[in-house]
Amino acid sequence: MIPAEEKQRIREHVWRLLVDHGYARPPYPVRGRIPNFVGAEEAAARIISSREFAEARTVKVSPDSPQRPVREACIRLGKTLVVPSPRIRRGFYIIEPYAIDEKRSYEASTIRGLFMFGRPLEPESLGVIDFVVVGSVAVSPRGSRVGKGEGYSEIEYAILRMLGKIREETPIATTVHQAQIVESIPTEPFDVAVDLIATPHEVIRAKDRPPRPSGIIWELLDSRKVGEIPLLGRLSRR
Repeated sequence: MIPAEEKQRIREHVWRLLVDHGYARPPYPVRGRIPNFVGAEEAAARIISSREFAEARTVKVSPDSPQRPVREACIRLGKTLVVPSPRIRRGFYIIEPYAIDEKRSYEASTIRGLFMFGRPLEPESLGVIDFVVVGSVAVSPRGSRVGKGEGYSEIEYAILRMLGKIREETPIATTVHQAQIVESIPTEPFDVAVDLIATPHEVIRAKDRPPRPSGIIWELLDSRKVGEIPLLGRLSRR
């Protein structure tokens, strides 16, 4: 089985498992999404308690539902929060430290709140990102992961790596339900492995994680994606 087919098989298995065992939470349907899950707040709390999060001044967090508590913590604790807009259509948004009243930190951590309280910023204008938190459909103990299959997390990483905002050693974490951890996931050149895997019950530190791409691999990028994402189109002409 080729890697793309095996990855999709893993996604379908995990989506079905979460629903069949009652681990999934809204928004529904789960299939085709980074799934929200029972215990997402506890998994997020483990990331928030990590040394990597404590030491970070600027944190990039995915816009997915289970990572919302991490976004809220960044706002409450005065960290610079960077969030890609869904499908990167509107680039990246930033919320500066202590820019939001604590009473509105929950609202600001939602996607609607991001557009209300955050401001769009070209990635070239971002500072260095110290810590990254991504959503996953499935992840292996080695740190290999799959998202929902559209490649946006990989594209975000590649853009920021190409611009020098993220380094190979920048720690990357994900929060998942235990049922989302699978034995192995095939790795392709554009895949971005994680260092920390937080579940509601534990933090797993990946050992021997695969290397990450050093930037955009243009020859492997679907031309349709370049057309859909204005930022990619601009960077392709540099």
